[in-house]
Amino acid sequence: MTATTGARPQGLAAPIDRPRPLHEAVVDRLRDMIVEGQYAPAERLHEITLAETLGVSRTPVREALKLLANEGLVQLLPGRGARVGRQTPEGVLELFEVISGLERLAAELAAVRMTKRDLERLQKLHDRMAAHFRAGERHDYFLLNHQIHTTIVALARNETLATTHAGLMLRARWGRYTALASPERWAEAMGEHDDLMAALAARDAAKAGDILFRHDRRTGETTRNMLRSGLAG
Repeated sequence: MTATTGARPQGLAAPIDRPRPLHEAVVDRLRDMIVEGQYAPAERLHEITLAETLGVSRTPVREALKLLANEGLVQLLPGRGARVGRQTPEGVLELFEVISGLERLAAELAAVRMTKRDLERLQKLHDRMAAHFRAGERHDYFLLNHQIHTTIVALARNETLATTHAGLMLRARWGRYTALASPERWAEAMGEHDDLMAALAARDAAKAGDILFRHDRRTGETTRNMLRSGLAG
């Protein structure tokens, strides 16, 4: 299958939806724009330009940049604004080492704690994600993929695990999206999700945990290798 990037056209952004808290909407939009490559690593981020692009004032943009700096996506330059952060091969691999351990535990717990209705809901998400994979729709696939990972953690029904995982997943979005730029890794990842669903349906906690652990490690290794070879920023 020949995968397309599914990314939005460069430099374009839809206006922010006002019903949401404005600063949250701005953070989410800027995060997506950086993760999906609309801004290159080390590129300067100008508050005025971003405010005009998103149709907001400079204040929520400034606050959004501070929050994204905490996630490692943005680097603040004292007195000189901000720029897109650079990811390191070592940092990416370390991040996914931690996530793989957390998600192994989440899959093991979810396999025995989820209800039949939970499993059906998860299967529907999986089926929708698989349709986006077949269509080569990387952006939409990624959104469903992220939802599936967070849903599995939620089904573990462990608040400490969910809180820890949520913060790390914000930092991991760039690496997870970047890895999908490899058609080989994308196809491999889809197969791993197929195997994961089968293990969860069978209530095989050990197998489900092992599959998700290896899945996350492979994503981290793929992104690290892309950074080393210059295929990712």
